[in-house]
Amino acid sequence: MSLPIFYSEDLVTSQQIITLDEDTSKHVVQVLRMNKGEQLQLTDGKGALVTAVIEDDHKKKCTVKNTGLKNTDAPIRKTSIAISILKNNARFEWFLEKATEIGISEIIPLICERTEKHHFRFDRMKNILVSAMLQSQQLWLPQLHEPQKLNEIIQKSNQQQKFIAHCIDEEKNSLNKLVDPDAASQIILIGPEGDFSKSEIALALQHHFLPVTLGETRLRTETAGVVAATILQVS
Repeated sequence: MSLPIFYSEDLVTSQQIITLDEDTSKHVVQVLRMNKGEQLQLTDGKGALVTAVIEDDHKKKCTVKNTGLKNTDAPIRKTSIAISILKNNARFEWFLEKATEIGISEIIPLICERTEKHHFRFDRMKNILVSAMLQSQQLWLPQLHEPQKLNEIIQKSNQQQKFIAHCIDEEKNSLNKLVDPDAASQIILIGPEGDFSKSEIALALQHHFLPVTLGETRLRTETAGVVAATILQVS
């Protein structure tokens, strides 16, 4: 049976004795009812995995003894998805969870011309990523950004491969036919429910984004994000 694993953003892997934060301590001691002498694992979301033994099962300041460290290299390919935020929080949160499980490296919430106003709760969104990372037993947490304007992302993106998925009827290639498995970095733009505007698409094309299709059917924003994430990861 695998050991329970917890996230510690400020994990110092060289420390012999590690004090867990209050929320993690409560989860370990009160929710899981773990006691002194039991083992658990900690990750910083940057490839480190510490195996530890509970020294003091205090419900607010649980301490553990570091008994082993394993480091996992970052994925060779950096995959980024820049996707419009949605009015429906639950749908965007679902995308964040699934993109993390799939193994996306970076998520950039977008503000586009047709993006509906939305209050982006960064801490809640990051917690969803952490939970999905732990559930899928990964050691690398996707980098989550605050919402950014589409034109700024288009102008500063420097990935080796750059794609934009849109619904306007014009010449486009399937994403899976264009993905270069040897590319070190890739980014795809996913628009809001009303799609990108013509001027937004034109700007992206001017900056060498390739127009792509994700299939024969019209997808919701969050579904398109998951499909794109899957294609980029497995191609």
